[in-house]
Amino acid sequence: MHNAKGFFLQFIALAGPYWNSEDKAVIRKQALALILLTILQIAMAILINAWSADLFDALEQHSMTGLLKQIGLLVLIFVAGILIISKHLTVKRSLQIGWRRWLTERVSSKWMDHGKQYQVIFMPGEHDNPDGRIAEDIRIVTEEAIQLLHSLFYSLLLLISFTKILWTLSGTLTFTLAGTEIEIHGHLVWIAIIYAIGASVLGWWVGRPLVSATNVRQTVEANFRFGLVKARENSMAIALIHGEGNEKERFKTLFEAISEAYDRQTLAWRDIMMFTSGYSVLSMAFPILVSAPRYVLGSISLGALMQSAQAFQHMASALSWPVDNMAAVANWRASADRVLGLVQALSHLEEEIACAGQDRICLSKSQLPVLSVHDLCLTKQDGEVIASGIDLEVKPFERVLVNGNTATGARLFKAIVGLWPWGSGRIELPDDEPMFFMPPRPYLPSGTLREAICYPHRPDDFSTAKLKETLNKVGLGELQEQLDGVENWETALSREQQQRLGAVRLLLDRPKWILLQEAFDSLDPRGEVEMLRLIREELPEAAMLTITNQPTADAFHQRRIVLP
Repeated sequence: MHNAKGFFLQFIALAGPYWNSEDKAVIRKQALALILLTILQIAMAILINAWSADLFDALEQHSMTGLLKQIGLLVLIFVAGILIISKHLTVKRSLQIGWRRWLTERVSSKWMDHGKQYQVIFMPGEHDNPDGRIAEDIRIVTEEAIQLLHSLFYSLLLLISFTKILWTLSGTLTFTLAGTEIEIHGHLVWIAIIYAIGASVLGWWVGRPLVSATNVRQTVEANFRFGLVKARENSMAIALIHGEGNEKERFKTLFEAISEAYDRQTLAWRDIMMFTSGYSVLSMAFPILVSAPRYVLGSISLGALMQSAQAFQHMASALSWPVDNMAAVANWRASADRVLGLVQALSHLEEEIACAGQDRICLSKSQLPVLSVHDLCLTKQDGEVIASGIDLEVKPFERVLVNGNTATGARLFKAIVGLWPWGSGRIELPDDEPMFFMPPRPYLPSGTLREAICYPHRPDDFSTAKLKETLNKVGLGELQEQLDGVENWETALSREQQQRLGAVRLLLDRPKWILLQEAFDSLDPRGEVEMLRLIREELPEAAMLTITNQPTADAFHQRRIVLP
């Protein structure tokens, strides 16, 4: 948990630049419109307060003319109020969605940038479930911030306006104490201040546990959602090994954490509700009771009594902003902490992976069309050495087989493509020649099969005839007529089909440098030989590094290295 000053500085640094972004002219006009509409809302509250006094005076005087006049004024106030409220809502929601869009783009771009979405997994700190932090917590942070700022501004205007009104209506209270005549000007104002401050202090004390309880609940709720999503994404694998029982137990454990957090939050809410319910009942009667003696004594009219009571309520309501919004502030603070946690982890990651002498693996572009690895040491995040002394040079057209420890090989490949900075040594990449990395399981986004195959290119970058021809070459001719079908392809296709689709992407992309990480391990030896032969025939000029322990792969590579 951040200290208050540091927290707000960090939040302003993250979210504040929205108000000075490219669309600042539109944003500031909307903010100004929101301020003006809020002032009009206060004006309406003052009008209603004065109208209430005139109405009760007309009733006290049994004046039908006065009553009809107030009814006519009420119609005008009613129409004006509806117009102001509707316009205010439109402008406020436009600001909220605009700020959310900007902050979502900023955080998601920082997260989904050069593999940071993968690397941040290995960073310490509270940044789990980045999807929930981006989708849900940013929504709460932006919407609640504008809502809270508006209500605070409204309360300040309300306080200023009705303090003046209540001061005037209070008059001067005179009494004698020990033979001395004492005058108190605006006594209702002082009573309202003492009343509201006392309630606010007590309310904050009662509501403090809600902040931490809300933060804990949001975390465990996100963990539960993530567990369900992960089970859905791996539903076939779970079914094949009959892991449903384990998943049920895991869901139960995750939900137990929710139940505990929920009970903790319930206790915090119970204390707040006990306080606020008593406070609301007292707030209805107290303003009238403190003004009633002057009415009974004939010092003020019925209209002045009701106007004083309403002004007292408005002033106390404005002063009670902390009490009324403690739950919203707690919810906003918890979400802001979660967003800042992710952003700080990403910022720390940027510093962590910066090339700093012997502390990190340094990647650079070579002046030659050669992939070179010099004295490479691969470590875990805590510095434990995985493998060291790796030297490698791959020239154009060369095909090198990587045998031995496949986990070490996987980290070597991740280091080459910039996903594994932990270790030391230097990797020089071929100048202006992108690497095509084929993992054991290709990513297949939801949508049409055409979109999944062409990813990350656009679907119209390749003709239908070319796609069908390539599908047929890799042994997926049965999918030729499903190019425009929409499915969750990661579950609709077998692992073998998915790996063959990876080969389709490779042949369409036609790179000059290829990294194959057990890309065909689900195929039988004959199938893997067919894929390697196809790649050699279709891409004869491509250099290739292949991680596999299949002996049949030797025939398609010129030399071999063995990793510890």
